[in-house]
Amino acid sequence: DLAQIKKLIVKVLSPYSSATLIDPGYGYPIAAKHLPPEVGLLLAVEETGYLASGAGEKERKTRLLEGWSVEKVKRAGADGVKLLLYYRHDGSPEVVEHQQEIARRVGEECAKYDIPYVLELVAYPFKEDEDKDSPVYAKRKPKLVFDYVAEFAKPEYKVDILKVEFPADLKYCKEYADGAFDGVKREPVYNLSEVEDFCREVTRLSKVPWVILSAGVGIEEFLEEVEIASRCGASGFLCGRALWKYCVDYYPDLDAVEQWLETGGAENFRKLYAASEAATPFWDTEAFKGFPNVALRGAGPGWYKDYPGFGS
Repeated sequence: DLAQIKKLIVKVLSPYSSATLIDPGYGYPIAAKHLPPEVGLLLAVEETGYLASGAGEKERKTRLLEGWSVEKVKRAGADGVKLLLYYRHDGSPEVVEHQQEIARRVGEECAKYDIPYVLELVAYPFKEDEDKDSPVYAKRKPKLVFDYVAEFAKPEYKVDILKVEFPADLKYCKEYADGAFDGVKREPVYNLSEVEDFCREVTRLSKVPWVILSAGVGIEEFLEEVEIASRCGASGFLCGRALWKYCVDYYPDLDAVEQWLETGGAENFRKLYAASEAATPFWDTEAFKGFPNVALRGAGPGWYKDYPGFGS
């Protein structure tokens, strides 16, 4: 069932994308057959879910997928590696160190096999006074995002692109708190000007291009997030559920699923591209500081002599 849905998503929506992110299990065999040649392929290296850890087992440890590796991602012909990392800077030292070590290890492997590294970072509530949909967590969210961006933008992790959460909850933003997205009114904890400043702070802290993930929000909310983030320094979006989740309402009628993807899914893509029109090209980020600075390392007639092989 899952494979059938993924096949249709890849087949119908991938032509609209610059790259498609997929898992190696169900996803790669489908992508190998249906992904258009001009569309990039990103493969994940982590297990689905997480290992409950820390005090009260409320913290999360990422696990790498057994039997899979960056080397195999490269050999499979992918254009990039994605690692999902749950992270709270204020978590238990043992959990924090575990997460940092996994991110560092994958970064070293990506550098060794010369393949781009996309690090997806997600904070989560684990303290007694926290609930994901609450003013307390909404108020803390900007700093949680700042802290993980500041940490994993460090050169030691060798990250090429940071995939991060929108650094606020728009449902608690004054301009949207009257139930703009779900009909539920909430007490605002910040305004739009402050939210824009949060996005600019992510840009300041990140030394590499950053894109936002959808974190399961609806398409209307995500469109607002993409538009705000793009005009404040983000380099685009990398999303899944916000784009296609309504197609599952038509399952098991696969013809209806495909029809929704061809209409509703495609329209969502067009809206997202319009919302991201002001996004910063990767070459204009702090990592490159302009297109003239994008060049092959050691460029010159003899560059290939010093270019290391995988066994180096």
